Amino acid sequence: MKSTFLAALTAGGLALGTGQAFSADEITLQLKWVTQAQFAGYYVALEKGFYEEEGLDVTIKPGGPDIAPAQVLAGGGADVIVDWMPSALATREKGVPLVNIAQPFKSSGMMLTCLKENNVMSPEDFPGKTLGVWFYGNEYPFLSWMAHLGIPTDGGEDGVTVLKQGFNVDPLLQKQAACISTMTYNEYWQVIDAGIPEDALNTFKYEDEGVATLEDGLYVLEDDLADPAFKEDMVKFVRASMKGWKWAEENPDEAAEIVLEYDDTGAQTEKHQKRMMSEVAKLTAGSNGALDPADYQRTVDVLLGGGSDPVITKQPEGAYTLEITDAALSN
Repeated sequence: MKSTFLAALTAGGLALGTGQAFSADEITLQLKWVTQAQFAGYYVALEKGFYEEEGLDVTIKPGGPDIAPAQVLAGGGADVIVDWMPSALATREKGVPLVNIAQPFKSSGMMLTCLKENNVMSPEDFPGKTLGVWFYGNEYPFLSWMAHLGIPTDGGEDGVTVLKQGFNVDPLLQKQAACISTMTYNEYWQVIDAGIPEDALNTFKYEDEGVATLEDGLYVLEDDLADPAFKEDMVKFVRASMKGWKWAEENPDEAAEIVLEYDDTGAQTEKHQKRMMSEVAKLTAGSNGALDPADYQRTVDVLLGGGSDPVITKQPEGAYTLEITDAALSN
């Protein structure tokens, strides 16, 4: 089926030049993190042939602690990336024009996990405590939350001491922090697997605290959207990816097994990936891929409300488009 984009080009008598930057069929996706069920929809779409059905040849590049998706995109190493909106909006304000073209994750999986023995029963108990926080763009929701609560983040009895947490749960296990950052689908279960029972923990979900920001969305460079052929490829890519996500929601165990097939490191386990997929499915549930402008504005408001040091300093303009998902969902 010819798309409206391609049909418009044909009707206008325009030919696609051979020297353009993008192949009509080859798409490279840069993930935010390593191969795991957090990205199951893309691996399912690849394995099940959903991309191939759209005429796309998709390469999925895993991320890691030393990989910044926005830098990969800006450097020409990918056509589209998975990133969290706080990081993407901050990056856009700094001059890299990222644009959200789809939002597979409807809900946030971020939370603080605390040991009950540290007497953290509510946010009112945070002052005087040490809290583990991820950085590299992941600290923005936390800092905004503390600003909303009026809790300083420079220590002291009335503030919290921020421990720059690695992407592990060691600070909680080693009693270096009263609470640590976890995702509902990953690090929380690492705490459980380390032998700490669920009834010994208190969790504070950003979603429940009213400070949730949008997580895994799909982003491209604004200038690339000026190319009709690229836009058409993104329509196909988003349509196939969401087909993969919905299949993964309905078949979580099989989706996890597909992810394991693509894990070249051998670091992932079947138990962990199946559990992760069941939790990730809760976050993609309710999303057809289209960004909800209300969710976007909530994220912006949280980031602007960061006190004296907000994540972004002004309302973004042009930071998302519904054009891609509108076209993808219409076919």
